[in-house]
Amino acid sequence: MALKNSMASLLAGCALLTVTSCGSNETYYEKHVVFPDGATTEQKIDMASRLVPSARQLAWQELEMTAFLHFGINTFTGREWGDGTEDPAIFNPEKLDADQWVKALKDGGFKLVIITAKHHDGFCLWPTKTTKHSVASSPWRDGKGDVVKELREACDKYGMKFGVYLSPWDRNAECYGDSPAYNDFFVEQLTELLTNYGEVHEVWFDGACAEGPNGKQQVYDWARYYDVIHKLQPNAVTAIMGDDVRWVGNEKGLGRECEWSATVLPPGGYASADSIKQVLGLKETGDDLGSRDLVAKAGEMFWYPSEVDVSIRPGWFYHPEQDSDVKSLAKLVDIYYESVGRNSVLLLNIPPTTDGLLCDIDVQRIKELNEYITRNFANDLLATAFTPAQVEQGGELVCQLPQATKVNSVTLQEDIAKGQRVESFTVSAMVDGNWVEVGSGSTIGYKRMLRFPAVEATALKLVVNQSRNTANIKKISAYCVEELSAMPEGQVVSDVQVDKWTVNGATGGVTGAKAAIDGDITTVWRSGQGKKPMIEVDMGKVVDGITGFAYLPTENDGKAGTVYYYNFYVSVDGKKWTQVKKNAEFGNIMHNTVLQKVAFDKPCSARYFRFESTREIEQRDFITVAELGILTAK
Repeated sequence: MALKNSMASLLAGCALLTVTSCGSNETYYEKHVVFPDGATTEQKIDMASRLVPSARQLAWQELEMTAFLHFGINTFTGREWGDGTEDPAIFNPEKLDADQWVKALKDGGFKLVIITAKHHDGFCLWPTKTTKHSVASSPWRDGKGDVVKELREACDKYGMKFGVYLSPWDRNAECYGDSPAYNDFFVEQLTELLTNYGEVHEVWFDGACAEGPNGKQQVYDWARYYDVIHKLQPNAVTAIMGDDVRWVGNEKGLGRECEWSATVLPPGGYASADSIKQVLGLKETGDDLGSRDLVAKAGEMFWYPSEVDVSIRPGWFYHPEQDSDVKSLAKLVDIYYESVGRNSVLLLNIPPTTDGLLCDIDVQRIKELNEYITRNFANDLLATAFTPAQVEQGGELVCQLPQATKVNSVTLQEDIAKGQRVESFTVSAMVDGNWVEVGSGSTIGYKRMLRFPAVEATALKLVVNQSRNTANIKKISAYCVEELSAMPEGQVVSDVQVDKWTVNGATGGVTGAKAAIDGDITTVWRSGQGKKPMIEVDMGKVVDGITGFAYLPTENDGKAGTVYYYNFYVSVDGKKWTQVKKNAEFGNIMHNTVLQKVAFDKPCSARYFRFESTREIEQRDFITVAELGILTAK
């Protein structure tokens, strides 16, 4: 079934624009193409091959590496998602130095930085006229500070592009849930950010949404938001819920093996997006967003490239207890290959501390990453052996190396200004007079990077097994890169030894519940069904100085059973219980299923603890636990 979607003017006036390339008879469709009624699959594939990015999308793609700065009231509370009741007086980053941020990011190879101008808690990092819940009500800079302004000035100083994240979900705004009133409120905030801080290159929205204080669901006026952006910042890309850049579908730094920029997935925020996704069976997290089968069913397509967001730490905001959990250089290099090297732009989060500085550990790590990239990709072994070429389906390109040379990495690029066309390819190396396959894949797009065991090659060959019309190969590069040994990333969940722990009770019975406390993160307990699934544990002896607990979720079964809200109790004798956390929230756990460490308000002593779910992420009546642990001051 084909389904059409009227995008009106929401694609900034360029959706249906056609242009003719110089020296070519091909007609291209910029950003959006609608298939004619009755179009055959072959006709749709032909049109899909000529779907191209807008100028601002192309410029954004060429940035390759961008940075996120998650900073705000959560930095001072230790939370990932604030609830809007925080006192602005706690925000006081006395050593804040935006120059330090931007210089470190530039030294790390980043080209653009996005600041969380407002997160879900509603606290604004600029002195907005819309609310008192901002830096103007804090002691920082005697209430006269402006984080956004200081970052903007630092970006100008170091030649860094600038972007803003403005959370649509606002847990502090009283008008949230009164849709017309809140939309006015939000537009006023957006207008301030896009008017008072020079050129903005990326505006980043997520789709977080909930009920307001009045119990009503907020309805965002996305079309109005986009109109404001396109009017005030016409060169800015709109990301995630915007119409220029889409979320890759995870927060782990992983692009798809098959990553289409020319996709049937509709941009977020449009009224008919849900119906299109339902008809085509699409999810943002799905593996297939642009195959021939999907194109055949679709009524239109969009140039909607992938942005891969991931934090350098387990959390998005800075937490000192995660200083030992900063991603290794080897892990960051893997992420680089699996994001930039999979037709995406990397958005890496490096969160400032409570002092207002980037942590030295993080700064050193991103510097190491840039040094690795610069050092290893400076010497293209095919620099003089390749010129841009067109390749028909089934055709090949052979590049001769000057001499037998050690090769373990190949980078492929299409000229995406002429569309994304390659659907299947193979790379082979000439070794001792024979062609040996060293890599293969589906899509190429802007950039596809392959790694393989080193070979002594005298030539390399690209075979385009399947393509949508003639493939335009912009570049083939070959390298011998340093191989990094990644240390196994074991997770220590509990500060207290678990070998003597026993399960006193669990929803559905204690059988199998031991998997939640066995010290093995690969085993998973799935509770029985219950209104408030729980597990009660006897640690065998009283433990003093308990500062919190840890919960490790699992991604098995599509994250089914992941706890969202919970209660936590402790007891010395198993009879008298103290509730230390009541209906508390694991912020952002639905997207970032990493180890959750929860601090108590004050240390306590206990022999027993009880973990109880009050809401699973999709309101199922069971939970899953890979591991529970107890934290101490150590």
